[in-house]
Amino acid sequence: MGRLESFRDLEVWKVSMRLAKAVYQATEVMPKHEIYGLTSQIRRACVSVPANIAEGYGRNHRKEYLQFLGIANGSLKELETLLLLTNSLNYINDITELMSLCDSTGRLLTRLRQSLQRRIDN
Repeated sequence: MGRLESFRDLEVWKVSMRLAKAVYQATEVMPKHEIYGLTSQIRRACVSVPANIAEGYGRNHRKEYLQFLGIANGSLKELETLLLLTNSLNYINDITELMSLCDSTGRLLTRLRQSLQRRIDN
């Protein structure tokens, strides 16, 4: 692959956007009384992942980028926890696809963070 022109070229950003879309669709079935509670928190967490990847990409320094990738990773872990909770509350019955997208995003984030850290260290 050649030089990246934009954060939109990053595979991790693309997968995290698919995750965010899938989460929004899945949370449509959540109880209405959760719209300002759990539903809102889940949606904020899922949006935070690609948003922080993009924001970090736009920063001028690698260390800042790495910091934003760390925030994205934290939001991803928050999202995973919230999805497990919604499943245990029977709000969303099948989270298999969502968790698979979380896993894929997490692996890609880890690889990007490690690559960036190596560049910082050298």
